[in-house]
Amino acid sequence: MKGTPGSGKSTFAADLARRLGLVYIELDALNHEPNWTEATDEDLRARVLKAMEGASGGWVIDGNYDSKLSDLIVAEADTIVWLDLPLSIKWSRLWRRTLHRIRNDVELWNGNRETWRGALADRDSVLLWLFRSHIHHRRRWPRRFDGDRRLVRLRSEAEVRHWLEAQRAGGAVS
Repeated sequence: MKGTPGSGKSTFAADLARRLGLVYIELDALNHEPNWTEATDEDLRARVLKAMEGASGGWVIDGNYDSKLSDLIVAEADTIVWLDLPLSIKWSRLWRRTLHRIRNDVELWNGNRETWRGALADRDSVLLWLFRSHIHHRRRWPRRFDGDRRLVRLRSEAEVRHWLEAQRAGGAVS
């Protein structure tokens, strides 16, 4: 499952895994250590490999981390879903999610919580990251996945909903 913050990767991936009876693996949970420290490339690769190997019946993984993982996940995936929704939808979702997490002091991974400063002022702000990654993905991923029959690029909420509804346990993901 690929996409920017706010594209719905985690919600979509968890729902897809449930529908197909597969293990759901969230890369953010494997990467973010306490105090927003990121795992080293080697540690993240080891954690992802362990999670994939532990899911003998198959898995659904959400997240990107291509700079740390290279093609580790993509090489093993039978389907690559790119949630390529309009920026306005992703921005709205991300803003609502961030507000909810800050207002309700929601614990994410390993005790981490979003803050106003982290959301708005940090150079690694999730809101800024949305814009950067939206542009990056739109420029690079069409070339990267050109001709790859495994790629499913969903560009609207309706496409996302229809594709997900078509997925059932034991059925082929297409």
